[in-house]
Amino acid sequence: LALNSSSGAVLWRFNTVVGPEPGVQSLGVGSGGAWETPLVSGDGSVTYGIGNPYQTPAAAIAKPAVQLYTDSDVNLDAATGKLRWYYQGVPDDFKDYDMQGSPISARISGLSVVIGSGKMGYVYEINAGTGKLIWKTPVGAHNGHDKDSLHALEHRSMLKAPLTILPGSLGGVLTDLAIASNTVYVATLDVPLTYTDLNLPTPTKAAGSATGEVEALSLATGKVEWDTRLPQLPLGAVTVSHDLVLTTLYNGVLIALDRSTGAMVYRRHLPTSANSPIAIAGNTVIVPAGGPIVRTGAGDPQVVAYTVR
Repeated sequence: LALNSSSGAVLWRFNTVVGPEPGVQSLGVGSGGAWETPLVSGDGSVTYGIGNPYQTPAAAIAKPAVQLYTDSDVNLDAATGKLRWYYQGVPDDFKDYDMQGSPISARISGLSVVIGSGKMGYVYEINAGTGKLIWKTPVGAHNGHDKDSLHALEHRSMLKAPLTILPGSLGGVLTDLAIASNTVYVATLDVPLTYTDLNLPTPTKAAGSATGEVEALSLATGKVEWDTRLPQLPLGAVTVSHDLVLTTLYNGVLIALDRSTGAMVYRRHLPTSANSPIAIAGNTVIVPAGGPIVRTGAGDPQVVAYTVR
């Protein structure tokens, strides 16, 4: 929704899961959330990354539906809230995947584009004027279940429990992307999870180690330029400064990768765990480190600043 900045009065609303918009139906609490900051563009539009329909695999397979506008990037007229276009990454999602990442804008060969992403483990480049898909690229580890929702829509799903999915509902692209020059940088989480019962809305059983990757994709084609595998979860998103790509790992480590090759050029143990994005001001890297979650004896939450030389 949009509010008047002076009075707080509601100027417009757009319903992502229930309301008068075509194709929208009522879903459970928590469905279709806009979890992160929208993209406000100079063309007078605003683009939201929308979350999943909160439904079980059993329900989605028995009564499949595309569930607009879940798992979508939705582009609205900023003045009126009217729909300009949408792109849905996963119709009839039943794995808690979301397309929740903050969309980012770029230009390639004079064309304005929007880059979207989500926990399904894909990055999407979309024409900013029309909403048409230009390319999509799988990132991180996948175990062959990317088309499960499409099979359900086609009434040919054969899924049974136990069902292990990768990306799991805590994996894929969980944090925000970065763009520098003609490259998109993305952190992915490789966390396999198992449904012990298809009547559960999310998988609950760990099915392997939790690791991650940072990947670089061509802005023009989506082709993977490099892929650096990591022993822990890169929950610090990705931030680019000069020739470095920086992120933090869940076990409390700040890392910097060479922007051209993906080679690790720096690592530093933080005083405690880290799971939030980095900020950069000039040559200063500001890292929030909070809570002794996975490191025994770690320190209190704090903000740590480093100088890039």
